[in-house]
Amino acid sequence: MFKKVLIANRGEIAVRITNTLQQMGIAAVAVHSEPDRWGLHVRRADEAYALDGETAADTYLRIDRIIDIAKSCGADAIHPGYGFLSENAEFAQACSDAGIVFIGPSPDVIRKMGDKMIAKTTLAEAGVPVVPGYWDEGHADVATLEKEAERIGYPVLVKAAAGGGGKGMRIAKDVKELRSGIDIARRESASAFGDDRVFLEKYVTSPRHVEFQVFGDSVGNAVHMFERECSIQRRYQKIIEESPSPALSPKLREEMGAAAVQAAQALGYSGAGTVEFILDASGAFYFLEVNTRLQVEHPITEMRLQLDLVRLQLEVAAGMPLPFEQADLNPCGHAFECRIYAEDATRGFLPSVGAIRHFDAPVGANIRLDSGVQAGDEVSVYYDPMLAKLAVWGQTREEALARMAWALRRFVVTGVTTNIAFMAAVLADPAFVRGVYDTHFLDSFRADGPAELPDEVLVAAAMLGREKKSTVRGAQSEAQTSTPSPWRDAGHWRSA
Repeated sequence: MFKKVLIANRGEIAVRITNTLQQMGIAAVAVHSEPDRWGLHVRRADEAYALDGETAADTYLRIDRIIDIAKSCGADAIHPGYGFLSENAEFAQACSDAGIVFIGPSPDVIRKMGDKMIAKTTLAEAGVPVVPGYWDEGHADVATLEKEAERIGYPVLVKAAAGGGGKGMRIAKDVKELRSGIDIARRESASAFGDDRVFLEKYVTSPRHVEFQVFGDSVGNAVHMFERECSIQRRYQKIIEESPSPALSPKLREEMGAAAVQAAQALGYSGAGTVEFILDASGAFYFLEVNTRLQVEHPITEMRLQLDLVRLQLEVAAGMPLPFEQADLNPCGHAFECRIYAEDATRGFLPSVGAIRHFDAPVGANIRLDSGVQAGDEVSVYYDPMLAKLAVWGQTREEALARMAWALRRFVVTGVTTNIAFMAAVLADPAFVRGVYDTHFLDSFRADGPAELPDEVLVAAAMLGREKKSTVRGAQSEAQTSTPSPWRDAGHWRSA
């Protein structure tokens, strides 16, 4: 096993990886930009080294500098976390060339799955269902794309071959929108990824976004670790996830899980990955993409399976086989995750920057917080404004939902604006409570209505045994007359 691992990341994921490394007796090495000099991930690490600069391009995306630090400090391996260089084949190759283990799949797999068209071709040939569309080398002229769009049938999606996170993506309902969409997608993609290739996909109406966690090892074993529902998104970015998906029957779950494993085996996949699918209203599912890294939402899989996925990543990267087979994995209960951002949901999710005055997180059984900040830390303009991930587990969906509602009401952050109250409002929405939602849920969602939880959720909350009955009744009465507010529930911070 490794003796020292450099974490090429920051924030909550760097802290989370550090925790597992130290529990395993492995030294954790942090790197940091100037704004992150006193960051929590730096304070928690065993060693820390500066990446001179402030922006991501000057620091956490500097392959040469990170490799130099890893070599000079004697790191055996590098864990990329997610984001930044985690899906960069050049970085994985540079690690290998330097004799340092990259904790993730091979550069070849990352390269193939990073190109959406190659990924679709590869998995379609392996028999995995893909969305009908048109992809060639990505340089087809507008006339060809117009002809193919007519064949596919409007509406269609124009997508960047090297895209992700909604960049280089446009919906076209007719030929006029197609022409403008191609132009915009190419410009966005060239700017964001240095690659202007685009392709077409049939646009699936009322889609749900369901992903399967997969894991492979170096001796050819591959399993799936069941699904996560990721349809609550803003600007194509997930903000609430749950597992299991309320949309899947046992038969559909089995079929999608088998397709995910089939994809992993076709790639010769090693390590943690995610096979993402689009699910339509009829129950048909289609391959979307493979994320060749650990996902932000991995905690809810860990809670249902009682596994440490980072530990598994380290063991597989060290050459060890998976310690279980598919039949050994038996998920239990229901889990939710909410991503806590410093942003204003009432102003188009505009990021909020400044010093965090108070950071009072909920604590209790089956509540997990993965955080990258503490009170006194600064939220800067340089990086993603996610502060933490709040995850909960319950024996049933109703119990887990009630526990998350409880936890959000007791999560107080001051100094910056957060999306905590917005999350509470989403969870209280009747359609969400019923599990009837798709990726367009937030397009028409309003957070200014009453946040009244249904009776079955309130009953589950009462059965958690975490508060006196009178407190639960008071919370129910208050919820019927006002929208969620961190100030109303601020407790001893009310006058701060």
